[in-house]
Amino acid sequence: MQLDFMAKELTVKLVYYGPALSGKTTNLQALHQAVKGDAAGRLMTLETKDDRTLFFDLLPLTFTDGALKVRLKVFTVPGQVIHASTRRLVVQGADGVAFIADSRTSETQHNAESFMDLKENLKSNGLTLKSMPLIIQFNKRDLPDVRSDEEIAKLASQGREPVYLAVATQGDGVVESFIGLLYLTWSALEAEHQLSKKFGFDGGAFMAEVARQLGDTRPVDDILACCVGGALDVLSPEEANAE
Repeated sequence: MQLDFMAKELTVKLVYYGPALSGKTTNLQALHQAVKGDAAGRLMTLETKDDRTLFFDLLPLTFTDGALKVRLKVFTVPGQVIHASTRRLVVQGADGVAFIADSRTSETQHNAESFMDLKENLKSNGLTLKSMPLIIQFNKRDLPDVRSDEEIAKLASQGREPVYLAVATQGDGVVESFIGLLYLTWSALEAEHQLSKKFGFDGGAFMAEVARQLGDTRPVDDILACCVGGALDVLSPEEANAE
């Protein structure tokens, strides 16, 4: 989080992480296409040589509520092994992470390796999985050989992170995953920095406005309820920092 007290501007960094070709870039492209009006800036991309996942995408969504202006910056990381240093750099300063997993059973090992890679890259930046607001999205639900809904729900029940199902190429589950991530991230920032008290910022109204800008007019609670397991609870700063 970056907070400019003089300008009263808060910048929140969200990172989409996961194995190569799991759908990280497709998620961001779908989000960008979903944004209503001129709320989204230009989708910036830089191609890499060995991975059709883009080097990073930047999606600046700016929302203002009274005295505090909030910018949301959303990045992806390249999934290929050779881009490890880039992934480590991109997660630096992250406020929340969406882990995009490939639902196919044949990709189980790649998902696991990428998740461990995330853990190590957070550690190298002085962060931990426990303290990081994190959601997991099982993407590519339209392909054959995917884990069943029941299997994913069972896996989700064993973990802390909210889990979502998606077909990013069709936009299914994309907004729900993003709102879940934003809710966890904002709740963690509020718990640590008391933004509502300091700036009179209405977090509930902010979440609803973000959803509306993404074309979803449902109550935020209904959107959050789309997760198939895990918890949308936020650890206190003391709990998050506990060994």
